[in-house]
Amino acid sequence: MSEYQTFEHDVLVIGAGGAGLRAAIEASAAGVSVGLVCKSLLGKAHTVMAEGGMAAAMANVDDRDNWKVHFSDTMRGGQYVNNWRMAELHAKEAPDRVRELEAWGAVFDRTKDGKILQRNFGGHRYPRLAHVGDRTGLELIRTLQDHGIHQGIEVYMEVTVIALLKDGERVVGAFAYEREHGRFRIFKAKAVILATGGIGRAYKITSNSWEGTGDGHSLAYDAGAELIDMEFIQFHPTGMVYPPSVRGILVTEGVRGEGGVLKNSEGTRFMFDDIPDNYKDQTADTPEEGWRYTQGDKNARRPPELLTRDHVARCIRREVKAGRGSPHGGVYLDIAWIKEKLPNAAEHIKKKLPSMYHQFKQLADLDITTTPMEVGPTTHYIMGGIRVDGDTQASTLPGLFAAGECAAGINGANRLGGNSLSDLLVFGKRAGEYAAKFALENNFGTFDNAQIEERARWALEAFDRESGENPFAIQNDLQEMMQDLVGIVRVEEEMQQALEGIKDLRERREKISLTGNIDFNPSWHTALDLHNLLNVSEAITLAAIERKESRGGQFRDDFPSKVAEFGKVNFIIKKGAGGQMEIRSERIPEMPEELKQIIEEMG
Repeated sequence: MSEYQTFEHDVLVIGAGGAGLRAAIEASAAGVSVGLVCKSLLGKAHTVMAEGGMAAAMANVDDRDNWKVHFSDTMRGGQYVNNWRMAELHAKEAPDRVRELEAWGAVFDRTKDGKILQRNFGGHRYPRLAHVGDRTGLELIRTLQDHGIHQGIEVYMEVTVIALLKDGERVVGAFAYEREHGRFRIFKAKAVILATGGIGRAYKITSNSWEGTGDGHSLAYDAGAELIDMEFIQFHPTGMVYPPSVRGILVTEGVRGEGGVLKNSEGTRFMFDDIPDNYKDQTADTPEEGWRYTQGDKNARRPPELLTRDHVARCIRREVKAGRGSPHGGVYLDIAWIKEKLPNAAEHIKKKLPSMYHQFKQLADLDITTTPMEVGPTTHYIMGGIRVDGDTQASTLPGLFAAGECAAGINGANRLGGNSLSDLLVFGKRAGEYAAKFALENNFGTFDNAQIEERARWALEAFDRESGENPFAIQNDLQEMMQDLVGIVRVEEEMQQALEGIKDLRERREKISLTGNIDFNPSWHTALDLHNLLNVSEAITLAAIERKESRGGQFRDDFPSKVAEFGKVNFIIKKGAGGQMEIRSERIPEMPEELKQIIEEMG
C-alpha cells in the first residue's frame, strides 16, 4: 500500500458540482478536514448546464406561492412515488438556500422593486425559478467556488475514483487515479459523500458532458449500497438537433418560460392537441384562452409548452414519427414570434436568453431573435440513484452519504425543471452537515491491502492483452442500444433484448486490449468508465422491465396507463451475494396526514 500516495480527510466529497461544493462548504464549517475530488477541472461541473433557474417558493412575483404549493407541485410531478420527506424538506428550505447564495455573492435578475426575479417553468403553478438570465447554474458554481476557497477545503482536480474502500460494511475511503499520469491514490476518510451527477453518457443523444458516466451510482452499487427508482429517466424535450456535432446540447426550458412556442413542419402549435383534461378550462372559447395550469384558477394560465418534460418530449416524438418534424428530425421552437408583441423583442431575447443566443449563433449559425430553432428530446437527468435517508442523506451503508443527481428520492417518477438546482443546495448542505457529524463521532476505519491490490489489478489488466476489443466501440454500441431499446418509449421485448445486449457487452469489456501506457491515455479512461455505464444501464433496464406501467419518466407502449398498485412501490436494486444484480419492490412509507391534506387542498 505504501507505493501509492495516501491522503487523509475527515470527510471526502467525490464530485465538485453544486451538491459537492455545497456539501464541502457545510462540512468544513463544522470544523472537520475536507477533501474534494473532481473528475474534471474545478468549475467544469455539469451544474453549469442548468440554465433556467432554481425553484424556490419565495413568492417574489406571485404572492400566492408558498412551500405547500411547491411541495404539492413536486409530488404531483413525481407521480407520488417521491420520498415525501425529501420533497417536504426541499420545499421548506429552498428559499433560505437561495437567499444564502445571494448573501454569498450570487447576482440574480431583479424585479422592479429589487427582489430576486422568478420565472415560469414546466410543472410549477406559479413563477418560482430564481434565475440569472439563462446562466443560473454557472452563477451557482461561481458563487459556491468563491465562497468555498476560503474554507480550507483541499481540492484534487482531474482525479477519478474507481472504488470505495470498506471496513466491514462501513465505507472508510476511496481508491482513485489521477487522470494525467494514471498514478493511483488512496483517500482515507471517516465519511464519504458521493455527488457525481448523472448517467447521460449511457445514451447516444444526451445533454450531459463526458463526465456523466454514472460513477457515483456504480461506486455505491459495487460497495453494496442500494439504488432506487432507476427506471425513471428524464428526456428533456429540447436539445439541439443540428448540426450533428452538437446534437443533444441543452436548449433551456427558459426559452419556453419566456414565451417560446413549439411548432411542427406545418406551422401548427401542436401542444394544444394533447392537453390533459384536468388542465383544460372547459368554459374557454379557444385553447389559447382556455389552457391553464390548474382547473379553478383562472389567474394561473400557462402555455401547454410548459407541461411536464416527459409529456412534452413524447409529444415532440409523436410529431416527428408522424412525419411532421423539422428537416433534421426535431420540431421548431420559436421565440422570435414575440416581436409581434414587443417592439424591442430582439434586445429582450438577448437580455433574457444570452447563452441561448450565443449558443445557436456560434454552433448553428442561427439567430434565435429572427429564426425558429430546431429541437428534439435529449437524455438529460436520472431521477433514480443512491437510496438515502431524507433527513441526513445517509445511504444504506454506514459512512456513505450522497447528494444531487446521483442520490434519489425527491423527484419520484419525474423532476420538475428548476428543482435540481435547489435540490443541490438543500441536500448538499444536509449531506455535508450529517457527514461531518458522523466523522466527529467516529474514528478512521481500517482496510486491508487486498482491497487496493485487487482493484489496481482490475484497472490495469487490459494492458496485458496483446489483442482485443476497442473500448470506444463498446461504448458506442451501448449508447446506440440504450437509445433504441430503453429510450423514451419502451416495450418489454426490446428491454429484454437490451439485457442480453448488456450481458454481451460485459463479456466484450473483459476482452478490451489497451496499448501504450497509462499516461495521457483516453482509451484507458473509457475502459474504466464502461464498467460504470454497464452497471447503470443494467439497473435502468431491469427496473424498467419490472415497472409494468407508464408513470413520469417511464413510458411503456405495452402498458401505456398508470397502475394504482405500482404507485405504492419503489423498485430497489442491490448487488447480490454472487455478484449478480438483484431487484425487489418495496412499499412507499405512508405519508403523514398533514401532508396528505396539503395535496388535497392544492387540488
